[in-house]
Amino acid sequence: MIARAYTVAFQGVEAKLIEVQCSLAPGIPAFNMVGLPDKAVSESKERVRAAITSMGLALPAKRITINLSPADLLKEGSHFDLPIAMSLLAAMDIIPKDEAARQVCLGELSLDGTLVPVVGALPAAMAAAEADFGLVCPKSCGSEAAWVGAVQVTAPNSLLDLVNHFNGRKVLSASEPGEVHTDISTRDLRDVKGQEKAKRAMEIAAAGRHHFFMIGEPGAGKSMLAARLPGILPPLDPTEALETSMIHSLAGMLEEGGISRTRPFRTPHHTASMAAIVGGGRNAKPGEISLAHNGVLFLDEFPEFARAVLETLRQPVETGDVIVARANAHVRYPCKFMLLAAANPCKCGFMTDPERACARVPLCGDEYLGRISGPLMDRFDIKVEIPPVEVSDLSQPPATEGSADIAYRVALAREIQRERFADYEGMSTNSDAEGALLEVIAEPTTEGRKLLGDMAEHFRMSARAYHRILRVSRTIADLEGERIVQRHHIAESVSYRFYRESASGRAKLG
Repeated sequence: MIARAYTVAFQGVEAKLIEVQCSLAPGIPAFNMVGLPDKAVSESKERVRAAITSMGLALPAKRITINLSPADLLKEGSHFDLPIAMSLLAAMDIIPKDEAARQVCLGELSLDGTLVPVVGALPAAMAAAEADFGLVCPKSCGSEAAWVGAVQVTAPNSLLDLVNHFNGRKVLSASEPGEVHTDISTRDLRDVKGQEKAKRAMEIAAAGRHHFFMIGEPGAGKSMLAARLPGILPPLDPTEALETSMIHSLAGMLEEGGISRTRPFRTPHHTASMAAIVGGGRNAKPGEISLAHNGVLFLDEFPEFARAVLETLRQPVETGDVIVARANAHVRYPCKFMLLAAANPCKCGFMTDPERACARVPLCGDEYLGRISGPLMDRFDIKVEIPPVEVSDLSQPPATEGSADIAYRVALAREIQRERFADYEGMSTNSDAEGALLEVIAEPTTEGRKLLGDMAEHFRMSARAYHRILRVSRTIADLEGERIVQRHHIAESVSYRFYRESASGRAKLG
């Protein structure tokens, strides 16, 4: 008789069902593991042996064979301990075989039989729900998995508790979902003195999820503005919260099983590697762009990032997902994020200040910003120069309008977009629109169309830049509650394509 239990193997955010089969056959006693296990899975037989022994049970003097099916899929991770133990206990008639065969299990075993928490309980619960199975996981993972209401979650503290549960001696209660966390930002845009154009641009970027680039001297307030962006973003809706939490679950970032409604705000250092940003490594883990899914990825000191790392952002920014291809892995992660970048105008940072600039102006600025390729720069919807704050502005009282006021307008604009794209799968903001749909929703008036055409011809815009101006114009109109894109919406959108001045003093279109 073959005893069975089930578990999952993770490929990106997808959890693939794995059947764990256990056979007890006559012969010289042995404990063999087949089905392409990695080192951690191969070692699980020793943890399982010790855990079962700690309960006062002895392994049968037979040939024990564990098969992990499908056999051609690499099995990685310590979460295979529990399903291997489940199938073995079922084969030993310690727990009912039919009960074990209706469970998706994941968890690491300590030598005394205690269940150790593992990552990925949330996507595993999703897979269990689709297969109409129950889920067994460590107690500390139960509140995370319980967010998938369509699956019954059993979360014992030890292997002995699990055996008693299935034998009816100590029935465990079903796990309850963890708390919903909403992080309230104490950083308010009211604290930022001056920089009214930058605040306006940030409001537009937040309303339409537009990629935003800031350039300015050191100390002008770029990082200060960026830190206050989360305070004007709307909270995650339930679907977005579940999508984001599945990625964070795989990264082991969910605290006490709670799900956050606050949009992610990731700020990797400029020394981060390509694998850290886009994902990869030994097990093709999610990178910063995926951890920022449905939120913001802030890259400060943008030109200081390695050129190869920056170039890898070009495709994910457009498609909203990334495929991590490695020799032993080929996985897809979602990464629909808002890219926020900040840079100094040159290496010394004072190119626009004649009294403090170095002797290599303007060549130093062209070399420094030249580290950012044209195609990548073209993907920013909004580019704003952040001028130094005047001393007289610092002595002024705080602005009357704060983050709460701006967040209210952003929420109204997002609601307009949500209704607009309700019938389009995968679209929620104006930045998602393209092609014929964009032409329809952002069709400007005759005067606006003429202005856009004249500017496109004068500055020789790319087709991408042309469409990004339409998207931003549509968002500006939404903030004003306008149904039609007007000429002044086009004019304001075009103004955000100018981000610096050339050596001749003429504005350059970004």
